[in-house]
Amino acid sequence: MTYIRTKLQKEIQIDSIVTLHYFEYMRDFIFQGESHDFWEFLYVDNGTVSVRYDNTWMTLNTGDIIFHQPNEFHAIKSIGKNSPNLIAISFICDSPAMEHFVHKNYTLTNEERALISYIISEGKKTFSTPMHIPTIEQVQIREKTPFASQQLIILYLELFLITCIRNHPESTVSSSAIPKDSPEKKSAKMERMDRIIQFMELHICEQLKLADICNEFSISRSSLQSLFHSEKGCGAIDYFNRMKIQRSKDIIRDGTMNFTEIAYFLSYSSLPYFSKQFKAATGMSPSEYSSSVKGMTEALRGVHKDTRNQKSGKNKRL
Repeated sequence: MTYIRTKLQKEIQIDSIVTLHYFEYMRDFIFQGESHDFWEFLYVDNGTVSVRYDNTWMTLNTGDIIFHQPNEFHAIKSIGKNSPNLIAISFICDSPAMEHFVHKNYTLTNEERALISYIISEGKKTFSTPMHIPTIEQVQIREKTPFASQQLIILYLELFLITCIRNHPESTVSSSAIPKDSPEKKSAKMERMDRIIQFMELHICEQLKLADICNEFSISRSSLQSLFHSEKGCGAIDYFNRMKIQRSKDIIRDGTMNFTEIAYFLSYSSLPYFSKQFKAATGMSPSEYSSSVKGMTEALRGVHKDTRNQKSGKNKRL
């Protein structure tokens, strides 16, 4: 027999990664804008922001994404009640299929959000440069990384872009990023998960127990734990505790309560216990986290202020 090789076509091929960022900003965050000669997308993991591309402004809510083509000017400002969490990934890709993403924005499906989380997770294992500092312009590779972690980042990113093109053809792309129900909410399993998480949100200020959830949704402990382990990778109460920590981070960035008030508001038994749980989850104490986020926001403001002053001085000399 004579075997003939068939070379398969690659529609999307990433040449290299430029930056990989996960930002947690204060509620009054403003980024004055920039442009660069590579692709970038901004995903809103939490909150509401106004994004400018060229001379157009639009609103993005939690779950929304926008793509910026090379040399497109873009800027961001927070406009919602909650402090924004943003993911920005930039990369080099000359594939013709990238034309699909010019001036595109839409709400991601659960599948697409999961792929972004894989990229971020693999990036943390691969890069030594911190993800939350916006001034970093080149990622550095760790001395020791898991096998093929760099390749996985590229593969996950390519798969993400391919999935977006398939899931959001031209006819379904919205002209403004308006929140809408994810098409993934079709199965009874996901609908139940959504209802349970909504229940947790409503009781975020309480000391919720497994029995409370089981009684509310007529579900056994084993089934509840199995559902969360399969979909979230942790137990139900572990996930609820993560939600509490995330809420505490939002409040810290909003600046509406001190640490004692936050501990009381979220029903922690004491401030020391809250601080211990916060540090276990984030690697920082509440005060360290607050200083980190405020410092980053103020540093950005300082950079923009210096830039404006330099331009003003230059104009005066002219």
